[in-house]
Amino acid sequence: MPKVLITRSRKQSQSFADALEDAGFEPIFFPVIQIRPMDDLSALEEAMTQIDKYAWIIFSSTNAVDVFFNPPLTPPEGGRTSPFPLRGKARMGVKIAAIGSKTEASLKSRGVTVDFVPKEYVGEAMLAGLGDVQDKWILLPRAKVAREVVPRQIIAAGGIVHEIAIYETLPAIPDIEGLDALREGVDVVTFTSPSTVKNFVAITKASELDPLNLPNNPLFACIGPVTEKAAKKAGFSSIVVAETYTTDGLVEVLKK
Repeated sequence: MPKVLITRSRKQSQSFADALEDAGFEPIFFPVIQIRPMDDLSALEEAMTQIDKYAWIIFSSTNAVDVFFNPPLTPPEGGRTSPFPLRGKARMGVKIAAIGSKTEASLKSRGVTVDFVPKEYVGEAMLAGLGDVQDKWILLPRAKVAREVVPRQIIAAGGIVHEIAIYETLPAIPDIEGLDALREGVDVVTFTSPSTVKNFVAITKASELDPLNLPNNPLFACIGPVTEKAAKKAGFSSIVVAETYTTDGLVEVLKK
């Protein structure tokens, strides 16, 4: 049974692992990143008190959705299931965009209607679906370090971008069993973001492994072209890329 290393955060990996197992692979957990909400989310709280000024809120990942709807905040008196609801009248006319089917599904599971999902699950495909953004406010709750493609395009089209860092991606503590599997040799290493590439390289080097010359010469499977670009920049070869930029897409390309 081919061994497939999963480098995304452990919290996000179970469904991916289950799909790999169903397809005849042996999943091996080796998280190289962890997601942590920002300590100070007051900017997000303030934005939600003025939600009516935004034309769009763009969610670029399930991480952004998770933190947005479940921030580590003390709820107001009486409590509420979602500190920042976007249902019914609470939306105040704001539209919701999601990059990727997983992000869309995460929003829908919270009862939020998604108005636009680009056909390609990359930021570059976002602008066309937003319509006329001239002089319109657009909220981007996102990672502390994120690509600037979407904000630049919106600004170039005359929009007003309000970026709020609501979480950060940090290196994970190396998993001993995962390291042992790498030393013995795996068949595939999966990358689901540029940060998984960067941290995988750092962790393997710190563990006295050469990430570019691993035992068994594994294949490197990237979730999409942005991650592929990061992998190539890091020096990796023997790369395959999912046709659909999701973990399901990764499973399909590995089956082929």
